[in-house]
Amino acid sequence: MANNNLSLLSLLEKEKLNGINFLDWFRNLRIVLKQERKEYVIEEPVPDESAANAPRADKDKFKKHLDDMLDVSCLMLATMSPELQKQHEDMNAYNMIQNLKEINEGQARQERSWATSKHWKNWGFALKDELATDVILQSLPDSLKPFVLNFNMNEINKTSPQLLGMLRIAESDLKKNGSKSIQMVRVLE
Repeated sequence: MANNNLSLLSLLEKEKLNGINFLDWFRNLRIVLKQERKEYVIEEPVPDESAANAPRADKDKFKKHLDDMLDVSCLMLATMSPELQKQHEDMNAYNMIQNLKEINEGQARQERSWATSKHWKNWGFALKDELATDVILQSLPDSLKPFVLNFNMNEINKTSPQLLGMLRIAESDLKKNGSKSIQMVRVLE
């Protein structure tokens, strides 16, 4: 990455990817890569290597993609927590992003649900907290079904932001415990 872009790089260095801030980190990564004109390496897989008799332009394009992929992969790893670095150190930038998107799909879905209920309020159609909670709970991935069941069985009454906080804790617990189910919903006061 060019030296004159250190201020943009500081966006990524300010807050490393830690497993729960993917959306913010990814947004900042895209800003940096767009400015560097290397965003394509997280959007396109590595092309097949050019044949020995391929035109020079094709060979140069392939080499540029590999060089840019290496730069971006190193940047991404440098802006991750040590745990995430270990999980992704053998992947190229495109595969890292695909894996991180898959891991963080649940977080994105939750935040979209919460944002949707917030937008309804901004448009003058306030969703009651109960309906907003139902919308959020219905959008959760299967891995959080035990959370939903527990939440409903205990008749927990929380606002959308409180529910989002509980979901972040539940997801964090789920990641720490692997595929073990969530045994208890922690109620935030």
